Amino acid sequence: MALSDLQRLVVFDTANQLWQQDMLMNAYFHGSSVGANLRSMILGRQPVQPLTNPFDEAITGKLRADSRTIRQNARNVKEAGAMMGVAKEAVSTIKGLLEEMEALAKSVQQKIDEGGSISPEDKDDYDALRKRITSTVESTRFNNIALLDASQWDTQQITSDGKVHIQGFPDGGFDLTFRALDEDNSDFAWSTLTGDNLETDLNAQLQTLSSYIGDMTLIEDIYTRRQDGLEYQAASLESQANLLDQAVEARRHVPTKSLEQILLDLLFRNSGRIVDETG
Repeated sequence: MALSDLQRLVVFDTANQLWQQDMLMNAYFHGSSVGANLRSMILGRQPVQPLTNPFDEAITGKLRADSRTIRQNARNVKEAGAMMGVAKEAVSTIKGLLEEMEALAKSVQQKIDEGGSISPEDKDDYDALRKRITSTVESTRFNNIALLDASQWDTQQITSDGKVHIQGFPDGGFDLTFRALDEDNSDFAWSTLTGDNLETDLNAQLQTLSSYIGDMTLIEDIYTRRQDGLEYQAASLESQANLLDQAVEARRHVPTKSLEQILLDLLFRNSGRIVDETG
């Protein structure tokens, strides 16, 4: 049976559409990157891992190295701050002992002014405080480094003039300087107050005690400010290292996100998120 013109037109159009679809299928699924992506999505294949980008690796490698260096410097500076803190606490202890000796000397002076006598307990207490000062100076250490006793200096850790080198920074680091407090304190011995001029000697010793207390107050203030500065510097370096670590993460290319997630991230970067992902 012969086909009518309308039937021939329907057959032609259908054949033409099938032919066009076949061309599109061949183009998308066999000969283009779009087809490869579509096949991967449809067939569920694992995404192909991209080759390492040498430029990205060089950048992130340098950032990681800088981060490690700065973080080590932060630890060194933090340890220097702790060292200053130990010295500061020791100086504060010595100042307190000197203040106790001053108070005891003043009480003895008052007894003398009132015509009283000095008791053996006053002598023992006074000498005990002096010995505690000597013990504090000799025993103040940080990682086996004597911080106040110059007789224990001139080692690999601390120089003869009280300098401790802290390693770090491109310029090689910096020095902490400590003050020697192991001077002979025999002038504070009670035996110096047993002469004929007891009142005069006692007044002179009170002046000496007051001078030493002023010195300890100054040194304590210097150590306190130095410790605070080092702790602040260590925190600042730690913050810089954290920023570099974040830069490494931002720079690194990790091909684990889907195409849809990448598009959403790009969209949300400009428009903001409307979906709460914190739950």
